Amino acid sequence: MGTKEQVLALLEQHRGACLSGAEIAGRLHLSRNAVWKAVNDLRKAGYQIEAATNRGYCLTDANDILSVQGILPLLCENARAFADSVIYEKESRSTNRTAKALALDGAAHGTTVLADSQSSGRGRYSRSFFSPPGGLYLSIILHPERLHFSQITAVTAFAAVAVCEAIEAVTGRAPAIKWVNDLFLGGKKVCGILTEAVTDFESGSHSWVVVGIGINVHAKQADFPPELRETATSLYPDTLPESGIRNRLAAEIINRLAGFDTPPDEKEIFAEYRKRLMMLGKQVTVIRGDETYCAVAEDIDETGRLMLRTPDGQRQILSSGEIRILT
Repeated sequence: MGTKEQVLALLEQHRGACLSGAEIAGRLHLSRNAVWKAVNDLRKAGYQIEAATNRGYCLTDANDILSVQGILPLLCENARAFADSVIYEKESRSTNRTAKALALDGAAHGTTVLADSQSSGRGRYSRSFFSPPGGLYLSIILHPERLHFSQITAVTAFAAVAVCEAIEAVTGRAPAIKWVNDLFLGGKKVCGILTEAVTDFESGSHSWVVVGIGINVHAKQADFPPELRETATSLYPDTLPESGIRNRLAAEIINRLAGFDTPPDEKEIFAEYRKRLMMLGKQVTVIRGDETYCAVAEDIDETGRLMLRTPDGQRQILSSGEIRILT
């Protein structure tokens, strides 16, 4: 960790409080001049650091800059075991792409890649995912043996519920889930989740799973491309976000996805997933390849598959595909 990162980590640990240059220098075994230069570099990077005579430096509550140093103090005890595996990129081509490369190299469970923006973010079916600066783009590597799920579909449900709970804990807003893995607020998409797994061909089991999460945080409606303005939104489309909101969201997500004491209960996950589904009892359009038809979304089964009733009374179970809710 460089000098600037060391100073930032210490200021983040004491956010809102003053630390003298001498105290910072003593704790980090640096010179006073090195501390001064690090503070100036942090200010140039956008951090609001106040300085007062005889009081020292204070990282104010006005910052919402995404950083590893801002996340680490917020991790629960179990998640701190992965602290050396939280990786930040200012702009990533795709956090899932980076995380998959790390997984192939043997990265540990809980390894997380974060970015301020993505140049080639992807959603389901290789669609592009709008990833401007100011969002939270996060991919986390999960090892299936740590989860003990009988169905790989439980990972997607687990991730969707965890992100819903994280958003609710940090912002007070309660997102709903559109099957399979989109989160909505006020009828508009606020988050997409992409789960990608690699199978061990010898055993047939999944060797690791990468869960990619993209949350619109700061974007105003006018910031979205014209084709998305009626269907997408952000956590704060009309107001300024709270201080440190993205670091807090990232920490809450990591805590829930990798920092658990005991493996999550699969039945409880699907039960909570079902509670948050927004389309049950509603008419939907089902899109599967070239096939499109209407049905009523009735329920999900014990593996998260969508149970449908077509207009002619036939019951269908959907394990993959896309749905659109009819209004």
